[in-house]
Amino acid sequence: MKEETRQNTVIAKSAGTVGIAVMCSRVLGLVREQIFAAMFGAGYAYDAFVVAFRIPNLLRDLFGEGALSAAFVTIFSRYDAGKTQEETWRLASNVLVFFAILLSLLTLLGIFMAGPLVSLLAPGFSRVEGKAELTTLLTMIMLPFLVFISLAAVVMGMLNTRGRFFVPAIASSFFNLGSIVGGVSLALILPRFGHPAIVGMAIGTLIGGILQLGVQLPALFKTGFRFFPHLDLQDPGLHSILRLMIPATIGLSATQINIFVNTSFAASCAEGSVSWLNYAFRLVQLPIGLFGVAFAIAVMPLLARHAAKKDVPAIRKTLVSSLTMVFCLTIPATAGLILLSEPIIRLIFERGAFTALDTVATAQTLTLYAIGLFAYSANKILVPAFYAIDNTRYPVIASFMAVAANIVIITLTIDVFQHKAIALSTSCTMFLNFLFLSAVLYWKIGGYSLDALFRGLGKILVATCAMSLLLFFARKILAGFLLGGLVQQILVTLLLIILAACLYALVLHWLKLSELTEIVDKIRAKFR
Repeated sequence: MKEETRQNTVIAKSAGTVGIAVMCSRVLGLVREQIFAAMFGAGYAYDAFVVAFRIPNLLRDLFGEGALSAAFVTIFSRYDAGKTQEETWRLASNVLVFFAILLSLLTLLGIFMAGPLVSLLAPGFSRVEGKAELTTLLTMIMLPFLVFISLAAVVMGMLNTRGRFFVPAIASSFFNLGSIVGGVSLALILPRFGHPAIVGMAIGTLIGGILQLGVQLPALFKTGFRFFPHLDLQDPGLHSILRLMIPATIGLSATQINIFVNTSFAASCAEGSVSWLNYAFRLVQLPIGLFGVAFAIAVMPLLARHAAKKDVPAIRKTLVSSLTMVFCLTIPATAGLILLSEPIIRLIFERGAFTALDTVATAQTLTLYAIGLFAYSANKILVPAFYAIDNTRYPVIASFMAVAANIVIITLTIDVFQHKAIALSTSCTMFLNFLFLSAVLYWKIGGYSLDALFRGLGKILVATCAMSLLLFFARKILAGFLLGGLVQQILVTLLLIILAACLYALVLHWLKLSELTEIVDKIRAKFR
């Protein structure tokens, strides 16, 4: 029991460290989105930017950050545990060189094919004069982002395996800083030379990608990393990473098909639909990053170590604790986003070119995205568990099931709900993914404690209901203040969030949720 408590504390501490760094990044990300909203609103220029940035992001997830990071951490952890330091660093160096060359070639191909890619991804843009051409130009500028961000993911994997979580997590803040400072400066300068302001923001994105890689390198060298500039295509470690990556890439290709389908449908809706969806998803990414991604980063090396020792009971305990902690944070966040969607969107975005109509449309979209928040975050824990037990086939199957479900749901609802159908479908498919992955993983590891999981979930739901009732009535009482000036909106929204969070934590503490109790006891001990 002591070992389980210690492990829960390690996960919570690592996730907390990552969470603080991710919070900084997400706050800066929101500032970035506020700048976009104020300068470009929801429409022509920002629609073009979103679709253009989606292309390198799509390739990054498909070939780089997603599949590469998970596969690399699994193999690097094995090398770190069972090989010499020189062999471990040789593998890391070989991986960096191999993927730098591969992704550079992929980027050049993408630049050459930018026009056809835009036509394929957003055919509806050709109906608006100059919109497809602007999107193509922005795509060509931002595609090299793929190389830097994917190499940053490899470096992050090395640092996480060595127990360094803060620097790689804070690195994305430097991406946002580069995007904001570089992007805004260039957006103000370039129109004087006859270039659209949005081009400056595209160049800023590229600057941000370079910073995200560069800021991690000093921390990496402090761990003792030695770079061996060589390319060995016969390296068994590289083969193992590629072998793990292939099914993961196929699985992620399904996710990218979903993104392609969603973008294509959104581009065919009213102008601004792509922007509304992106603003809402950016906001829901805050709790996903804080909870889902933070716990996934903290848990992945731990699961890999347990799997390397073939310690299945430890995998089960880690999984249940991690899922309970994720539910503890995402379920109340879902309720809060649904009940406060309009005040939050109005407070963050409604100024400059972003209108009251944009607020309503984005808030409706946010509500539908928020429904799937807990499933989206839980999947961030479940997928690495499949990597840890060296069984990547089922996440692939789940991804393709999600594609089929996504197409069916959007096709059936797009005429009635327009862009909102895409947010609804995303949440539904994430929930179906969660059910499938959790059931298969239960079978593959010989079960895990559903009793403990459901007991914790029951307490979380009771506390969330109490919090939701408070928010519902308090929002009605303070409705007039939520429509006031900016300072008034900030104070009242913060008051509602603080009151809701305090009540939720008190109810959960009274119900004695073990994971929360362990964290609270640890904090108390530090202050004694």
